[in-house]
Amino acid sequence: MVANILVAFVGLLHVAILVIEMFFWNTPFGHRTFGLTPDFAAQSAVLAANQGLYNGFLAAGLIWSLFAPKTMAFALKIFFLGCVVIAGIYGGATAKTSILFTQGLPAAVALAAVFLARNKG
Repeated sequence: MVANILVAFVGLLHVAILVIEMFFWNTPFGHRTFGLTPDFAAQSAVLAANQGLYNGFLAAGLIWSLFAPKTMAFALKIFFLGCVVIAGIYGGATAKTSILFTQGLPAAVALAAVFLARNKG
C-alpha cells in the first residue's frame, strides 16, 4: 500500500510538471517555479512543452502500473520509476541540482518501497 501511494505521488508530480511546462511555462507562476526570466521562458517555451509531454508519458506509465495486472505491475513500476531516477540524476547534473531532489529522490524512495513490498509479499 505504501509503495503504491509513493508511486502515485511520483506520477502526480509528473502530471504537475507536465501542466506547468506545457501550459504555464511562460507565465509568472512558471517563471517562479523554474526560476526563469520572461525572455528565457519565451525563447524556450516550445522546448518546455516538449519536455512536459515526456513528463506526461512518465506519469502515464506510473499511473498505468497502479492499475495493470499483477503480472505486469512490478515491471512497469520498476521501469518507469527507473526512468524518473535517471532523468533526475541527469537533470541534476546538467541543468539544476534541485532536480535531483525534486524528481530523482521521490522516485528513488518509491523504487525502494516497490522492491521492499515485493520482497515482503
